[in-house]
Amino acid sequence: MAKVKISDVAREAGVSLGTVSNALNHPEKLRPETLKLINETINRLGYLPNQSARQLAGGATKSFGLVLPRLDHGFSLQIASGAHNEARKHGYDLLIANADNDDILEDHYLRYFMGTQMSGVMVQPMASPDWHPAMAKMPVPIVHLDIHCSEPGYYVAADNEAQGRIIAELAIARGAHHIVVVGRAAFMQLTLRVLGIHKALALHPDIKIEVIDAGEWNTAADGYGIGAQIAERPANERPDFVVGLTDVLASGVISALVDKGISVPGQVRVAGCDGNPLAWSGSVPLTTVAPPGYEIGRKGVQLLMEQIENKAPAKTKHIRVGSAARTVTAVAAEDINRQELVRPFLLERASTQASSQTDATAINLGAYL
Repeated sequence: MAKVKISDVAREAGVSLGTVSNALNHPEKLRPETLKLINETINRLGYLPNQSARQLAGGATKSFGLVLPRLDHGFSLQIASGAHNEARKHGYDLLIANADNDDILEDHYLRYFMGTQMSGVMVQPMASPDWHPAMAKMPVPIVHLDIHCSEPGYYVAADNEAQGRIIAELAIARGAHHIVVVGRAAFMQLTLRVLGIHKALALHPDIKIEVIDAGEWNTAADGYGIGAQIAERPANERPDFVVGLTDVLASGVISALVDKGISVPGQVRVAGCDGNPLAWSGSVPLTTVAPPGYEIGRKGVQLLMEQIENKAPAKTKHIRVGSAARTVTAVAAEDINRQELVRPFLLERASTQASSQTDATAINLGAYL
């Protein structure tokens, strides 16, 4: 079968080559009926734009790449959703790669996207205690998501310190006397959550805080094991509020407590701390502090557009970690450090609610994602 050319599409649709080009690259410039006619013609003829020819001509593709560490966490799915919708608003496509928790594969996809002349690339790095950008010089605009870093670059992250503070403030409001924090602070995001918890409780020295620094962050079985240990304690040594540094850990704690005959939230309230709806299927709906992944993905695209349109500040370096911020002037453009922090929100459900509270467990997960 002869390859269909753009001229064939124009002739069949009865429009100019420029009109077909606008349909492919700037559809917002065309009237809806014209765009519909051209798209129907393209589908009928089976025309495929030659992206390789465009790249050989030295042009970038009208696409962004997004490298995610995994697709088994609701947070990453939210990032993808927000990035996709914002990219389409600016006329860009979004291609997503799953690194499958493999740092070698993550680096491979990052280089692959750059090598295919994407207009920009976003990456949510794998969780690591000593992360730093893989490349000092980037051939295309890049934004790192869900990470704090003082090195030059563009970053968008949830305010993890605020996540810890908000959940601790909830525990205080619910009258907690003994709080146990479950999870090993193995990387920066979890460390900041613990910091936020300690800061909130510093004003309440009468509340006992205990940190069980154990367990993998993404394993419900570890949460279950710790929950079983808590359940075996005498009643006067048992906490009345448990915070899982992740929702997966918290859901495991709830399962163990319920299996051991401990009422949640009647005897022990339990909350998570990372807004992962894929961990919310337990017998007691879980309270959490949800980082708005959708907004992180959206802001990631906005920072790519800022670089593409050359609107980045040339001589100002912004550094922001946790709730602290400072500005250093007279820094060269290549040393720019831009960090956007996205504030999380409390999503209280049955696992921490008082019996008199209105039931707020019915959540449209489709809308949340």
